[in-house]
Amino acid sequence: MSLLGWPLVALLATLTTAAVVAAVLLWTRVRGAPVLQLAQRLGLLLGTQVTALLLVAAVVNDYGYFYGSWAELLGKDSKPTVVSVGAADASGTTGPRVSSLHVAGLHFAFKGHGIPKAVRAETIGDSAQLAAAWAPPSQWATRGRLEAITVQGARSGLNTPALVWLPPQYYQAAYRHTVFPAAEVLSGYPGTTTSLVLRLHYPNVLLREIDAHRAKPMVLVMLRPTVAPPRDTECTNVPGGPQTLTYLTQDVPSAVEQLARVRPTGWAAIGASTGGYCAAKMALTRSDLFTTAVSFSGYYHAVKDGTTGDLWGGSRVLRDLNNPEWLVTHQQVPPVSLMMTIGTAERGSTGVADTRRFAALVHAPMTARVVYVPGGGHNFGSWGYLMPSALDWATHHVAGA
Repeated sequence: MSLLGWPLVALLATLTTAAVVAAVLLWTRVRGAPVLQLAQRLGLLLGTQVTALLLVAAVVNDYGYFYGSWAELLGKDSKPTVVSVGAADASGTTGPRVSSLHVAGLHFAFKGHGIPKAVRAETIGDSAQLAAAWAPPSQWATRGRLEAITVQGARSGLNTPALVWLPPQYYQAAYRHTVFPAAEVLSGYPGTTTSLVLRLHYPNVLLREIDAHRAKPMVLVMLRPTVAPPRDTECTNVPGGPQTLTYLTQDVPSAVEQLARVRPTGWAAIGASTGGYCAAKMALTRSDLFTTAVSFSGYYHAVKDGTTGDLWGGSRVLRDLNNPEWLVTHQQVPPVSLMMTIGTAERGSTGVADTRRFAALVHAPMTARVVYVPGGGHNFGSWGYLMPSALDWATHHVAGA
């Protein structure tokens, strides 16, 4: 029986009902010594509690599909299916290397997946404490440096905390004149900047891949797309509202260029869920800066719901210009490279069907690599599993940009 879907929920609901009925009917009918009667009653209570907990877990998982299959729940590896579309993939690799990396912790809200979207203000103090604990200066040449900043948007007027990770090579003599490629890494909505380090472990994973000579050095600029909480702006320049796309594609890169030796062009955009949608849109609309994008369980159409409100001022034109599907079918696509990952158990308007539809629209000179994870869900475990290969792929693309 599938982990997702109504059959399992119906079965557990039946078992829960049966356990409650049995407890009521048998409570006064237990026999034997007092100790034995107590044990029987405790067993009846335990049966109702266990079945009820399993039912709640199944309902929550079915609504948010945090685990897409029994194999994923049990931590068993599944072999991804890789498909390249568009022009010939220029990465020079036959497919992403998949590492058995499973990241614990699934308790974050992502766009459209059922967890209440309570958004708290994230302060520079949250990031500063994490950055200070990352590595002392004596270890910068081996672990890299994590720096907490607040990016003040000169063009957009927005500001939000960010974490910048400089790879060890940045502090090594052989690289003292090197200008490094960079990637803007986005969380989902509402997300937190610190989760990109503490839950998805971007710097740790990239550091390990660099040390293993599978990835090339790259600066990571990590932040969340929720720059005007509690509103989800979907990385959009909202008429009369937050200019989020300007902030992410102009203000953030400009600020980082003033702080570190990073390239002014040839960046990567990387994100999960809403962040994945943003990464794809940033590459399609600002290919002069973002030539590479990675979308973990992202979606490829413009979204409107209670958290977004009207993002386009009632304009169909603005909606289309923020719709990746419309952009690849109605405008000349730029020569960008996109990696899309999706779990086959991800359902709904932002699930696997949406990814397949968008992949079918990609055409030259744009290229796309699609990674389908059998039974994979919309969670940190699935994304962490594919992150080493995705970062390898991204660094090789930006290195050659």
